[in-house]
Amino acid sequence: MSRRRILITSALPYINGVKHLGNLAGSMLPADVYARFERARGSEVLSICATDEHGTPAELAAAAAGQDVRAYCDEQHALQRDIGAAFHLSWDWFGRSSSPENRALTQHFADALEDNGLIEERTDQMIYSIDDGRFLPDRYVEGTCPICGFRPARGDQCDNCGSLLDPIELIEPYSAVSKSTNLEVRDTRHLYLLQSRLQDKIRAFIDSRPEFPPLTRSIAYKHLDEGLIDRGITRDLAWGVPVTRNGRPRPGFETKVFYVWFDAPIEYIAATQEWANATGGDWARWWRTDQGADDVRYVEVMGKDNVAFHTVSFPATLIGSGEPWKRVDVLKSFNWLNWYGGKFSTSQKRGVFMDAALEILPADVWRWYLTAQSPESADSAFTWEAFQNLVNKDLADVLGNFVNRILKFTETRFDGLIPEGGAPGPLERTLADEVSARLAELTSGLEGLEIRRGAQALRALWVLGNEYLTEAAPWTAIKTDRERAAVVVRTGLNLVALFARVSQPFIPATAEVISAAVGDGAAVRSWPGPDGAAELDRLPVGRPVKAPDVLFRKIEDVQLADWAERFGGAPG
Repeated sequence: MSRRRILITSALPYINGVKHLGNLAGSMLPADVYARFERARGSEVLSICATDEHGTPAELAAAAAGQDVRAYCDEQHALQRDIGAAFHLSWDWFGRSSSPENRALTQHFADALEDNGLIEERTDQMIYSIDDGRFLPDRYVEGTCPICGFRPARGDQCDNCGSLLDPIELIEPYSAVSKSTNLEVRDTRHLYLLQSRLQDKIRAFIDSRPEFPPLTRSIAYKHLDEGLIDRGITRDLAWGVPVTRNGRPRPGFETKVFYVWFDAPIEYIAATQEWANATGGDWARWWRTDQGADDVRYVEVMGKDNVAFHTVSFPATLIGSGEPWKRVDVLKSFNWLNWYGGKFSTSQKRGVFMDAALEILPADVWRWYLTAQSPESADSAFTWEAFQNLVNKDLADVLGNFVNRILKFTETRFDGLIPEGGAPGPLERTLADEVSARLAELTSGLEGLEIRRGAQALRALWVLGNEYLTEAAPWTAIKTDRERAAVVVRTGLNLVALFARVSQPFIPATAEVISAAVGDGAAVRSWPGPDGAAELDRLPVGRPVKAPDVLFRKIEDVQLADWAERFGGAPG
């Protein structure tokens, strides 16, 4: 029987600078938790991500840095890749949308769509900034949303109501580059993807995906119910995928490129080609249903602001091509992690960014907080007070305390060896049943990509360990019944090994340390079975164990005050 195959893509982080914790919480981190869980279960996993490098923001960021845009993207790609690795994001490949593979594949899709009558040239009206001396791409025109009245809404989408917009629809528009209102509408020639002709096929696609969570489905149906609009897929820019037709420059489009939102999702496939070219892998078995991809479970993970493009525009590209491309099975979307009630902002430097986060605390601390508070059912707000409370309570008082207590006791009273003797009693049998129930809940949560529910089930397992030690009290039993104390210690050490294995998707570096403390090694990367009794009797007696250094130090009020001053937010 072949192994289950899981393809996982997370929304591509944009190239213009280090990402904030909201980006991490809404796409890259939950995708990694799921990838680690499925690998531990023995699935064949391919986890793909990449930097999204095209469009005006890259041009402007490079200019601000005094760099050529290619050199800027080279530098930023390496930076984001390295920070991701420091957060233990276990991508199988971290690619680039500026790759030759993505250029060729984007141009191929444009040809296939046009061959099928789904692309046409139109004379378009676009905003031209006289003061900037350039056409302004959608997102660089801002103004008041004509649907809900929110300001500032971007020219491509309103962040408040989620409506997809055309910049000329904005009320009182201005240039996001210079803030100039000296704008005028000029004619320009562009290619349009005729999404309106695919309305029924895209609705049938969404209807066929019952595993899409409610947030994803509601966003998709909102756009379908409003009626799909044809989307421009080219822009007046220098940096991007050149516009071609059948391998040659398209006349009249020599100074244009494909729209970043057209080529960016295609990079999921192209990044897999990059991986294959670098490793000798077979990309087609993951993406082409005529070459085995029908057996793949494809999972996309992203924030809610990306859902419209992935439930409408990217499926329109795949479906409209008429080619046998694998389509997503589960699109897991997340609400926003906010910063004290407002948004994290890359451009405005609001909130904690991934590089700064690692300067003050280890990656696993952040991974735990962001998964335990995952914004799945609603937006959630980061506060230093909640962060301190959760880290101290869950990581220091519950998990860290349990591991330290049982291992220190084993060192002092059983010479640092897993003791033999005695047989499990009623307390251990009850514990085994409770462990089985919590394992089932944890496994079910992660199978369904319910990250917050999974974290809650994991914490419940940790709590079981502390409750068991408190009730079994080996420090008391050893005074009169050494064999009974041995049973408790042996059970506790097996719990330590179990906790390492089930914690690995969430806090992988700490899980490795815990596993090494009980000599369990590579077993940390395997998922436990459903039988709690079996999991509490895995470790061989006589094996040496050693308590690690303190796993998690408590966050003190003085640290909180320092961080609040540095990053914003008022403790206390």
